[in-house]
Amino acid sequence: MPPRPLTAPRRLAARTAAVVITGALAAAVLPAAEAATPVTRPTAYVDPLIGSANGGNTFPGATAPNGMIAWSPTSTKGDQTGTGAANGYQYDTTRLRGLSLTHVNGAGCDPGAAGDIPVMPFVGDITSSPSADTKDAVYAADFSHDDERAVPGRYTVGLDSGATADLAVSRRAGVADFAFPAGKPANLLFRVSNSLNGSEDAEVRIDTARRKVTGSVLTGAFCGRRANGGTNNRKSYYRLYFTASFDRAFSSTGTWKDGTLAPGSTAGSGGEGYATGADRAGRGSGGWVGFDTTTDSDVHMRVGISYVSQAGAEANLKAEIAPHAGVDDVAAAASRSWDRELASVRTGGGTEAQRTAFYTALYHSLMQPNIISDTDGRYPGMDGKPHRIERGQGAQYSNFSGWDQYRAQIQLLALIKPEIAGDFAQSLYNFARQNGGVWDRWVHINGATHVMTGDPTAATLATFYAMGVRNFDYEGAYESLARQATVPVADGLSDAGCPGQCTGQRPNLAQYLDSHYAPQDVCHCWGGAAETLEDAVADDALGRWAGLLGRDEEAAAFRERGGWWRNVYNAQATDGAGTDGYIQPRNLDGSWAGPFSPGSDRGFAQGTSATYTWMVPQDVQGLAEAMGGRDVAARRLDGFFHKADGSWSVKGGDAVRYDPTNEPGIHAPWLYNALGQPWKTQETVREILNTVYGTGPRGLPGNDDLGTMSAWYVFSALGLYPQTPGGASMLLGAPLFPKAVIDRPHGGDITITAPAADAGHPYIDAVTVDGRAHDRSWTDASLLGRGGSLVYRLSATANTSWATAPSGLPR
Repeated sequence: MPPRPLTAPRRLAARTAAVVITGALAAAVLPAAEAATPVTRPTAYVDPLIGSANGGNTFPGATAPNGMIAWSPTSTKGDQTGTGAANGYQYDTTRLRGLSLTHVNGAGCDPGAAGDIPVMPFVGDITSSPSADTKDAVYAADFSHDDERAVPGRYTVGLDSGATADLAVSRRAGVADFAFPAGKPANLLFRVSNSLNGSEDAEVRIDTARRKVTGSVLTGAFCGRRANGGTNNRKSYYRLYFTASFDRAFSSTGTWKDGTLAPGSTAGSGGEGYATGADRAGRGSGGWVGFDTTTDSDVHMRVGISYVSQAGAEANLKAEIAPHAGVDDVAAAASRSWDRELASVRTGGGTEAQRTAFYTALYHSLMQPNIISDTDGRYPGMDGKPHRIERGQGAQYSNFSGWDQYRAQIQLLALIKPEIAGDFAQSLYNFARQNGGVWDRWVHINGATHVMTGDPTAATLATFYAMGVRNFDYEGAYESLARQATVPVADGLSDAGCPGQCTGQRPNLAQYLDSHYAPQDVCHCWGGAAETLEDAVADDALGRWAGLLGRDEEAAAFRERGGWWRNVYNAQATDGAGTDGYIQPRNLDGSWAGPFSPGSDRGFAQGTSATYTWMVPQDVQGLAEAMGGRDVAARRLDGFFHKADGSWSVKGGDAVRYDPTNEPGIHAPWLYNALGQPWKTQETVREILNTVYGTGPRGLPGNDDLGTMSAWYVFSALGLYPQTPGGASMLLGAPLFPKAVIDRPHGGDITITAPAADAGHPYIDAVTVDGRAHDRSWTDASLLGRGGSLVYRLSATANTSWATAPSGLPR
């Protein structure tokens, strides 16, 4: 049996404290020259607890890059049907009812998704059904953060009950060491029905002869089974299978269903149904295995999972974890894997806090997309049938938070992981073909959840292609997405799931093509103004893609549609204080839907007119012209980031100013580049980096949204930001680190050098690209295509003449 790194909760606390103290002393004596040395082991700077408070909805558990398994706590506030936060973990909630095998990073709805198969180490006798413990008063345990440690690929926690858990994972499998107090009853509960959103069915089987527990759960849904989702949310779309084997015999077994306990049983089943909230409490099934701790209080478990079959789970475990591998072995392999992934961006210099924030953000960005195919290439299709990956495809990926990710995370993926980006693009195309040609906005495992608004997949795949990703059927994918954008279907007239999860992916498309905007009163969408802006971005991206494919006529048509944002720009809409011209929803008869105020969310999705008015990244010059010119637009943008007294307002909470917690406006700090005042981008981005992001559990501004907010930080810290979806141009800002190298997989690395980078030099004084003076605040696609060198001369004061010539501004 491998050595146990943890035998008691307080030992973990002492060890963790020793690590922190040692690290602090090392930092204190580190020579300045050595401190600027490029990072060689980036996992040393990753803190998975960042974002686990303040609504970040990250999880601290063990996961591998793009992993299928994500083994992390499911916490409780005393309600069996709820958790501490959207993805099962909230830093301030220190009671847990299990360690679940699957999670989704940073999704905003509560409950979010997954949280399948919680495994709970329980000290005590099983005398009642855990499903009957509706307040989590008995079969749950408190813990202290002093007894918790999270690093990439490994999670360890000591419970106040005296039990401890030490977990490590590969992509589809994991190992665990559980330790129990000697001489006390020791059990592991498999709460098979208790996924975050409940379950339709679940099953557990205990094989005492082979020392195995197997089973599955049939579940689904994202954002909970909300009433407005109707049948969209009251159906299951995936079954997760698991197999768990042990290094020692069971001393007892049992199962339960609802309120009935069956000691000695070795098989059970039963889901929680489609009920929500209190109606679901007390339902469900599971099983337990007990262990004799008289002479041995340690238990070693190996587990594999699959979305295809029980045999798939067994095969995944066998393929990925050696028979006698211990937690240390698997954790070391996971750490090496993460170090390879995170070394895609090598930084030098900066403060300890900046390196921690940066590499944790990169870690969160690269958690997804998630593999859902087994090691043999089989995966569950969106049609509910098993499929095999396409020829040349490395894996089938899923978990696509499209409305969020198309703005930053997918660009980062294309930049540093283009082969995964291509496999992801092919995966989404595979799903669309299995789904009648429909590309869903928010894909979870093999389910179309319909969450959010617009057509983010068009923008995503167009961006992949523009950034050089080619390992997918880009001709077939383009034609399919172009068809979705031009051929109306019956679902487009449905209000099922609205708002928030409207079934139609291009709602009321026939009317949209006639009106050139989405009429608020017959929209069949979340909000007509938001839908128009989102579709305009998607169509412009399709036009750019068509142009690169040589489809000039289609390119012109889609690029024209990219300008339809103008049809919901009301030049007379006013804030009543002298500022006129806002995006406003419009009715079918052409009238403006009112009453209007910049802080209203009528016609918008998770945002207000004040925010959405800036959501025209594909035509910033056109937006500025509509506002009265670049200078007028820049003054308005000043007011978006500052209060009337000139102080900053970048932390959110004000309906008419910048909100760093949600996606529609996250590109806005970079708009100054196109308005001829790039120094304001530099100071605004630096203010956000310094005050909105940071270290510790509250280090993210809000929902990470499958790596989107983290990707914003990564780009901004590098002094780069994608100009517009469907393109490969990058806007330039002031780097946070003196040195950074973006390692492109097939050559063409990008080197960023800014020797004076520090807190006192937030402004660009001059830039050279490949040794030549560069007087533009952006780079074209050639930088990504061939790589290159960016050298910044930074300054303590703003250079108000650099990159301001009208002829050189980004469009």
